[in-house]
Amino acid sequence: MPEPLPPEIEILFDDASGDIAIGELDAAIDKYRRCVAAVPDFFDGWHALGMALMKTGRHEEAIAAGLRATELRPNDQLAWSSLSMFYVRNHQIKEAESAGVKARILGWGGKIAKES
Repeated sequence: MPEPLPPEIEILFDDASGDIAIGELDAAIDKYRRCVAAVPDFFDGWHALGMALMKTGRHEEAIAAGLRATELRPNDQLAWSSLSMFYVRNHQIKEAESAGVKARILGWGGKIAKES
């Protein structure tokens, strides 16, 4: 089980999510980046960063964030589905299909990696 987030990171993450809600994507990206810099194993931070980057057309950066999210939680269906979408947006169809297959395997109850 991951350690609880420091309160200031929780607040920063919530602020970033609020920025997303009002369309302030660059402000959200900055705050998400600060979250993952402070807590490098913060899965939700990496996933949210990838989604925000995708929305701004920064697909290669979104892919990097998505890959980090799948490293942190290799058996997370949402992480693989999002990564597949990032690849599609970057016109990397082969990689998108591979990530999509992993998401489907997880959706069927399979595993990508052994749980530790």
